[in-house]
Amino acid sequence: MRRELDMLVGQMHASGISYEEGVREFKRRFLLHVLTNHRGNQCKSATELGMHRNTLSRTLTELDLDTSQIRNGMKRPPRSERLAKVQSISSAR
Repeated sequence: MRRELDMLVGQMHASGISYEEGVREFKRRFLLHVLTNHRGNQCKSATELGMHRNTLSRTLTELDLDTSQIRNGMKRPPRSERLAKVQSISSAR
């Protein structure tokens, strides 16, 4: 993994990405990954990251990240859709 990170940093530097842009993009992707693992739950994500929830919330605002998109994309479909899917699978058998 260290080798991959070194290569990535080299590519970023060679393409002219500034330090600030690189750090911002790393933060965005890292936080999105942790938030996705916790289905958008900021309290659980902040605990894993070792920061206060308010600090995470402020950081997300600074990075223009919207956790509602994560939460909405991971919600279970309505019961009627789940039942229809189960019925279609059982009728196909």
